[in-house]
Amino acid sequence: MPLFRRKADRRTALDEPAKKDLAMRLVSSAENSSLDWEAQYAYLEDIGDGRGYTGGIIGFCSGTSDMLALVELYTQRVPGNVLAGYLPALVAVNGTESHRGLDPGFPEAWRQAATTAAFRQAQRDERDRGYFDPAVARAKKDGVGTLGQFVYYDAMVMHGPGTDPLSFGGIRDRAREHAATPAEGGDETTYLNAFLDARVRAMRQEEAHSDVTRVETAQRVFLGEGNLDLDPPLNWQVYGDSYEIG
Repeated sequence: MPLFRRKADRRTALDEPAKKDLAMRLVSSAENSSLDWEAQYAYLEDIGDGRGYTGGIIGFCSGTSDMLALVELYTQRVPGNVLAGYLPALVAVNGTESHRGLDPGFPEAWRQAATTAAFRQAQRDERDRGYFDPAVARAKKDGVGTLGQFVYYDAMVMHGPGTDPLSFGGIRDRAREHAATPAEGGDETTYLNAFLDARVRAMRQEEAHSDVTRVETAQRVFLGEGNLDLDPPLNWQVYGDSYEIG
């Protein structure tokens, strides 16, 4: 198992373009069983997790408001687009697993929208606004490096940015009950292990998230290697599938 040494001159950050692309590939391995995250703009299905339709590059959900926010943004930019007519239905099903008003035409409309540059850009912008930028900003304030920033981002994508015990904020609060952040004078590896422990605990509260390999055979592996800058080569497993970035 390789051991990584922190660079003496500088640390990387997840918002650097190469690292951000790497982060998207890691998330895609867990969300879509593929490293090709840019092939996921057209993805849409109900995965049976109680969140309705899941779609796009980070799994926007019709039941958790982020899909609604995405289609609203797209419609602000492109009035009369093929998804605009589904806005009332997206409002109505928000917070539920229902497809009422979305079936049967919404999946095909989503795939049609995904052929346009404007919808793909809207997905990237909403990803950044709702998940990537807040996660990286919070991680930097907590004093963690690129791996920690990814750990925060992946948790925010899956659990949402809320403050309840099963959301990102609650997971972070529980981690800080057991270890101080580096910004608070704590050891980075110790804190990140505490965060991953708290996340695994949260994941196991939901049947749809009970497989914790995206943590235990991916993020925990990088942490165990001392790869705090998330530098390639990376080797990991999710749901029993093996991946490599050289």
